[in-house]
Parts: sequence; structure tokens; C-alpha cells
Amino acid sequence: MPALALRQLRTRHIGPVDLDVAAGECVCIRGASGSGKSLLLRAIADLDPHAGEALLDGRACSSMPGPAWRRRVALVMAEGQWWADTVGEHFPAGCMPAWLDRVGLPAGALDWQVARCSTGERQRLALLRTLMQGPAVLLLDEPTGNLDEDSTARVEAVLDDYRREHAAALLWVSHDPRQAARVARRRFLLEDGKLVEEEEGGKAAADKGKAAGADRPPDTEGAAW
Repeated sequence: MPALALRQLRTRHIGPVDLDVAAGECVCIRGASGSGKSLLLRAIADLDPHAGEALLDGRACSSMPGPAWRRRVALVMAEGQWWADTVGEHFPAGCMPAWLDRVGLPAGALDWQVARCSTGERQRLALLRTLMQGPAVLLLDEPTGNLDEDSTARVEAVLDDYRREHAAALLWVSHDPRQAARVARRRFLLEDGKLVEEEEGGKAAADKGKAAGADRPPDTEGAAW
């Protein structure tokens, strides 16, 4: 059974969307600015009003309290929220130095003031903060959008390992077609509120009516995620 399933999901000018993302699979979504990529992720995370349904291992979002759903289906936004003065206050269970090192941050980063962190540092810390909670699904909204090439490679590697080790389902929004090709075997364009699957080489599938949730078992091994 797919880890994440969308059934006729609709929000504002997006949808209806049907999509399955299996455990251990990464699916990437691209689209023009304003096409609604972030809106779609927010609807899946149950942060915005929506019709239709999202399901985690067959359990409907509508049957769970919002906070409980978001602990399992976690949204990582391009700019995370910070509510305390120091970084460490946002990590109640702490964070192993090895994790910080893997994303290019020193062990002392938890002692930093949030205000002194750059945008890229905050982005990497927000990702680690989410991973420490062990979600089953990651909704990734441009998780490397503020990062240089080295930091991008580090974050991609961390997410790859997390996906494999936790059999997590990843739905990744990226503006970069090269990144999309690296991280996902299945890639979609969001056009006119609908998901259109891309063929190899980045072209949209000729059949515009092709179901986004086509029943195709993912190959979670190999070069692409």
C-alpha cells in the first residue's frame, strides 16, 4: 500500500490531484512560479482548507487531529518558523553532532542565536529539526533553494539516507530540472492546477490525461531515488 495517497485533492486553483507515493520513494514536482506547488504541499499537510483526501497507509487525514497528522506527514518549508531565541530551544530532544556535520554545520550550532543565522543555515537547521521527529512522509518545499552547491549536495545525501533508512515517502518541490532528475524517478509538472508526468529527458507525457497516481511500483534502488 502506498505510504502517501492523494485522492481528488483540491485547494484553491489546484486539483483535483490523484497521486501515490510509496514508502521509500521520492517524487518530484516542478512548475512555474505561482503554479501552486507550495499550496499543494500545504493542503497535503492540512494547513490550508481543501477538498478530497490525503491518506497515510490508508488512514485518512480527516480522521486525525491536525498536529498528529503533521507529525507523520511533515512539511519542510523554504523558510521555517522560529519561535525562540536560540537554535537549541527548537531541538527539545537535541541533535547529534554527526547530523549537524553532515549538513555542514558545527556541533556548536545549537548554541547560536537564531538571529545570527544566515538564511541557508536556518534552512538546514529547520530540515534537521524535522528529521529529528521521525516523520513517515516529508513534504519538501525547495529544501535547497537558499544553498550553495556543496550544501545542496550534503542535504540531498542526508535526505537520500533518511528515505532509505526509514522507508520514508518524499514529495519534493524543486525549480531545478537537474536536481529533479537526480533525486526522483517519477517527476511531474504542475500545469493549470493538474499534475502532468514528465517523460525521461524532462518532457511532459504526451497523454495529458495520464493519471498522476498511475499504478507503477517504484524502483527505490539505483542511481535516482
